[in-house]
This record gives sequence, C-alpha cells and structure tokens, in this order.
Amino acid sequence: MKLSKEQIIELENETITLCQEMIRIPSVNHGEGKGDEKAMAEYVASKLAEVGIKSELIETAPNRVNVVAKVEGADQSRPGLVLHGHIDVVPVNAADWSVDPFSGVIKNGFIWGRGAVDMKDMDAMILATVRMWQRIGYKPPRNILLAFFADEEAGSNYGSRWLVKHRPEIFDGYSEAVSEVGGFSVTITGEHRLYLIEAAQKGIQWMKLTAKGTAGHGSFINQDNAVTKVADAVARIGKYEWPQLETKTSNIFFRNIAELTGDKYDPKNVKSLLHHLGDAVKMLGATISNTANPTMLEAGYKVNVIPQSASAMVDGRFLPGHENQLQETVRKLAGDDIEIEILTRDIALEVEFAGPLVKAMCDAISGEDSAGIPVPYLMSGGTDNKALHDLGIVGYGFSPLKLPKDLDFFALFHGVDERVPIEGLKFGVRVLYEFLENV
Repeated sequence: MKLSKEQIIELENETITLCQEMIRIPSVNHGEGKGDEKAMAEYVASKLAEVGIKSELIETAPNRVNVVAKVEGADQSRPGLVLHGHIDVVPVNAADWSVDPFSGVIKNGFIWGRGAVDMKDMDAMILATVRMWQRIGYKPPRNILLAFFADEEAGSNYGSRWLVKHRPEIFDGYSEAVSEVGGFSVTITGEHRLYLIEAAQKGIQWMKLTAKGTAGHGSFINQDNAVTKVADAVARIGKYEWPQLETKTSNIFFRNIAELTGDKYDPKNVKSLLHHLGDAVKMLGATISNTANPTMLEAGYKVNVIPQSASAMVDGRFLPGHENQLQETVRKLAGDDIEIEILTRDIALEVEFAGPLVKAMCDAISGEDSAGIPVPYLMSGGTDNKALHDLGIVGYGFSPLKLPKDLDFFALFHGVDERVPIEGLKFGVRVLYEFLENV
C-alpha cells in the first residue's frame, strides 16, 4: 500500500524518535552472562502493544529478555519471513566520547549514542514499519515474525541460540530471515555507490594456546621457558600472511569492483582491488582470506619467577568452506610445544544472491536510489542468522542506510562516538518499508 507524503514523513520521524529513545535505554552486554536487556525488551513490547500487536517476552536468565511477535500476512500458504534485530549493545567508556553515549542526541545531522548503528537504528526501522502497517490496516504479503534478541554481542547464548534450542516452534513455518549489517552504501572509485547486501559470513574459531615449561628463578638461564614458547608461537601466527581464497560471494563482489573501476579481476589477487574501497577496506580486506589474530596473553605471577605455563588467546575467522585450512595452519605455526584448545566455534555462512527475496531488496534500493548498485558481500563477523541457520532458515543482512561518502562507517561499530546519519536513516526506513511490502 503506497503511503502518502504525510505518512512517509510520519514514518521517517517516528524512526528517528524510536532510535533516540532506544539509545537512551542502556541495554549493555558485558559478556560472560552479564547483561540486562529487560528494560529495552519491555520498551519494544510496549511500542508493539500501542498499535495492537501482541508479543511474548521470553526471559532466558535474570534480566536477559527477548521479544517475539507475529504479524499476520495476507497469504497464509507461503513460508514466512523472520525480521530480527538484537537489543543489546557493547559496553562504553563514556570519558572517551564527545557526547553522553546514552543521550541519543541529534548533532550535526546525526543521532549519536551507543547502538546507533549496532543496531538500534534497524530496530527502530522495524518498529516504525510495523506500527505504520497497523495504523493503516495493511497486511504484508506473508507472515512476518518479529524477533528482538538478547545477547547477540556475547555469543547469543541467552538470545537466538537459546530460542532455537528451547523454543524452536516459534520459528515453525518461516524459511527466510533478514537482519543487520547489510544494505548500506559504500562509495568507491569513480563515485559509484554500492549497497552491500550481506550474503555470507566468516566462521569463528577462538583458541587458547598453552605452553608448558620448567618453573624457576628469574635470574637463572632457562631454555624451557613457557613464556618464550608461547611468545614465539604468537609472533608466528600474528605475522603470518594468509593466502587469498575465493568464495562465491567475493567472486561476485570483486568482479563488480573491477568492472566498475575498469581494473583487472584476478581471483588469485583481489588485493589489488582493495584500494578502490576507501575506509570500507577495514572489514572487506579481512574477507579475502582466513585470519588469526592474537588478542590476549596470560602468564606468571611475579617478575622474578619463571612460570610453569603461559597462554595466549587467538581470534580465528575462516571463510566458508575453508575451516580446515585455518586449523591446520594455526597448528603448524604454533609448533609442537603448544597445546591448542578451541574455546568457541561457530559456522561460516554463504547463501545464494538470487531469488525473489534478493530481487525485492535490490528493487527497493533502486526505487530510492536509481544510481545505487546492490551487490553481495561477505562479512568478517557474524550475526544471529547463524543460529537460525540451524533451523534451515536462510538469512541475509539488510538494514539499509544511504551514507555520506566520507563517513568511515565500519569504524563506528563498537567505536567511540557511534552515530547514524538522520537522512540515511530516513532513506533506510523508506527502503525497508518498500522491501517488506514486496516479500
């Protein structure tokens, strides 16, 4: 149902207000089970209730609360779509910010605050869209399951993973899903504006490397020093240059980059194309190979005591289909003296950039930006789509935003002075609304 100009303005303004109000609710996830999404979940439920949408609050641990609700579609015979977002945010050091990180203040054309791009902007767009539907009496083409998950920022064990394991019936009848980190614009060489739709995600393998040695006095010569062993292993892993690997998604993405810029496409050397991507290279440069980054060290208890053991944490990320390469390479680089324990492992995802759902995304973007070029991309991190994949639900990242070409967008995720452009957010909710009317 086409909206009038007045209704579009109402939709845009409500998205801005909802985003501000949600930022002001500090639903911080500290990790290790320490988080509190309760107030945020209650806020979402209240906004749904205001327009007659019934929801269920699902508490998976004290103050770890999820919200699910169903919006009935016109065609009950079709599989439904899961429209999901997470309602937790990462911690913040307020002293580093130029504004109160939980103020939701509007400044210089942006809404500022923790969660502005990750991902209360998308949560606001979802809420504003379904609230408008209710006010005008509109039914989407098929059933929509609204899911606002807890704990995405710390592994989803109290959010999507808990629901998939303990309440899988919630997702019965749903075949596809849409969520965060996709549909935003990146301006490349030649002023071409790409809209990156997330169609693949790296897998995760967090590892603990432990070296054993001979304890002793710090003044003695010790050739069996656990700290030295683990330091050597960490240095080899940290300095290793991982070979480039091709995936279906990166093939499409870099072919587009080469064609648009007039550059050469060589699947074995796409690194030569990265300079066209500007600041987006932060994430996209990490998607052409597996990676393993040492992140933490632990050893000893006194400066003059050589400890018996030392350990390091390594954040490993593998491309779809290339998990074995990551494991084998880290094992070889670590050396025989190092024990490797896998602390966390999660799958890589890759879905086809084709079909009616993808067409609806591309059409919605083109309808608002005729010069925009939708392309699939591979994300270096992960989303709640990984949990839904266990139920056979095919997921994409599509939280549309039109961004200023000079905005370092990827630096804002979990960053200081996180903010989202107001005009970009207005664009985003118009695109999302159009998309959801054609799914």
